Amino acid sequence: MTKDNKTFYITTPIYYPSGKLTIGNSYTTIAADTLARYKRNEGYDVFFLTGTDEHGLKIEQKAEAKNMEPQEYVDMMAADIKKLWKTLEISNDKFIRTTDDYHVKAVQKIVEKLISQGDIYLGEYTGWYSVDDEEYFTESQLAEVFRDKDGNVTGGKAPSGHEVTLVKEPSYFFKMGKYADRLLKYYEDNPTFIEPEIRKNEMINNFIKPGLEDLAVSRTSFKWGVPIPSDPKHVVYVWVDALLNYITALGYMSDDDSLFKKFWPANVQFVGKEIVRFHTIYWPIILMALGIELPKQVFGHGWLLMKDGKMSKSKGNVVYPEMLVNRYGLDSLRYYLMRAMPFGNDGVFTPEDYIDKINYDLANDLGNLLNRTISMINKYDDGKVVSVAAVTDLDKDLEKSYADTLTDYRDHMDKFEFPEALASVWAFISRANKYIDETKPWVLAKDDAKKAELQSVLGHLAESLRLIALLISPVMTQSPIKIFAQLGLDYDNDKSLEFGDTVVGKTVTSDPEPIFPRLDAKEEVEYIKGKMAEEQAKNGSGKLSKSAQAKAKAQKEEEDEYPKEISFDDFAKVKMVVTEILDCKRAANADKLLQFTLDDGTGVDRQILSSMYEFYPNYKELIGKKVVACINLKPRKIRGEWSNGMLLSTEMGDDVKLVLVDNSHKNGAILG
Repeated sequence: MTKDNKTFYITTPIYYPSGKLTIGNSYTTIAADTLARYKRNEGYDVFFLTGTDEHGLKIEQKAEAKNMEPQEYVDMMAADIKKLWKTLEISNDKFIRTTDDYHVKAVQKIVEKLISQGDIYLGEYTGWYSVDDEEYFTESQLAEVFRDKDGNVTGGKAPSGHEVTLVKEPSYFFKMGKYADRLLKYYEDNPTFIEPEIRKNEMINNFIKPGLEDLAVSRTSFKWGVPIPSDPKHVVYVWVDALLNYITALGYMSDDDSLFKKFWPANVQFVGKEIVRFHTIYWPIILMALGIELPKQVFGHGWLLMKDGKMSKSKGNVVYPEMLVNRYGLDSLRYYLMRAMPFGNDGVFTPEDYIDKINYDLANDLGNLLNRTISMINKYDDGKVVSVAAVTDLDKDLEKSYADTLTDYRDHMDKFEFPEALASVWAFISRANKYIDETKPWVLAKDDAKKAELQSVLGHLAESLRLIALLISPVMTQSPIKIFAQLGLDYDNDKSLEFGDTVVGKTVTSDPEPIFPRLDAKEEVEYIKGKMAEEQAKNGSGKLSKSAQAKAKAQKEEEDEYPKEISFDDFAKVKMVVTEILDCKRAANADKLLQFTLDDGTGVDRQILSSMYEFYPNYKELIGKKVVACINLKPRKIRGEWSNGMLLSTEMGDDVKLVLVDNSHKNGAILG
């Protein structure tokens, strides 16, 4: 029986199978799986979708490099991803592939419908295209522009760092601007449509207000895609093809659309922040053109970073989930990703933090609570749970603590605040451990008159562990089953979330085993680093790194005074871009310094410290303003904080002002 027959539809982005997936890719899927499991526990009828995005030039090129047909290549890659999701115990209800026949037919029908009603028209596209990103860019959107000696643009790099090529070909275009006002109105009327809030501001200021350009929705320079039936030399742009999966998977434009009628609109669509634009501008506009209700929410989560930036095979700093699961078990990985990573913002993975979470949170806190409880029940009551009837105020306080925990937990889970939800559970685990120290069962056991009190304590501990196991079950799929088994409980039936007498009469295991053995931190940190080094060596990035370091060491110190004249080549080395001030605060232990957090268009927040406090005492007014920054200066540490670049300012006597630009300039736009 579902909760008032309510449905819940959740999606992940469909993954581009151009390489092996890392823990960064797994992060989104585990988060979606956590939410799907939680909603099922709450009585919802859940449909959870994930899959693979299998068309495009990059796939065609990858297949050719391996002497394979594209279909053969994506079949192999999709099988690997399905295998990974099985390893991670992802509970998706469907796995869609954009090469699935039903999806291809539906995409063709949708595109023909949009052509027939005038939303899509035939024209010619000229512009910059990144094969790796499968994305078009204008010159102003490029992170770096290459020029010849006469200053003509010859190429460049996308914000992702991938190089772009000039594309000139016939193309069908979607009239995006036709729906811009309607989309803005939808944002206003549905303030939680895009979360976190900062993502919405980026979409409005960087893309919609400057004017939505018509979107090229077809290609003719390659064949691996969905052909447009009325003009088959054109294949549908991979992003349009991919976005439509969320409705074709439910049977939209098929003979059986019962799932579409039941589950659409999606309750939430989880995506990485780098693809928020596609899901909150292009996707809703396509749905508006089709006359379909929009998803209730798109949540653009942050990135899982390494100390040296975004996880990247080219950098050699990748961590693969299989390695961590094989070494430490599945639950430690799922727990770490949902506990250590702030879901709406970027998080940083370190081997040290990973091992600490296992040792302190899992082995010490949860593991010790289980081991102590089982051992005491065996020692003092022959392994039998006799009572949970509250005898003392400490018993009642533990029950109230759980009730408060359940309220907090549900509130956080409903808002996708997974770290906070787990923190509330771990606070209750700490309370239960403290309850043992307060009640002192080993003292109660020496006094026959305290028998009822002792049995209540042991029952309260067993019941607390049952409830803890249920609360962590959306995140940790194996440990709850082990906890139930050690408590002598039936995992399929003993699932009430109310503090009660479910454990009474149960016999705990006589041979308890630690579910999270404590690890040798030094040894395990070295193990993870060693595996990362192996991957670095495979990619050849170790040599590159040493070369880069040697080159840096060989550089001479800059001269104190500026030369009177510099060459064009020297000037071209300076990279100045438009950035948006996301946050501004006083730097710690510094009277004059302001600490700026900036969006430079790369998707990774940039921090710059600048001596601007005396000129901007009301510095909070700068938030949302756009300023110019030099971003390729060597980072420096100032008062314990790293400053990655320099903000441009003007100076006339005592009058110092930051160089501000208006909001029509996009974040990351290069000055040149």
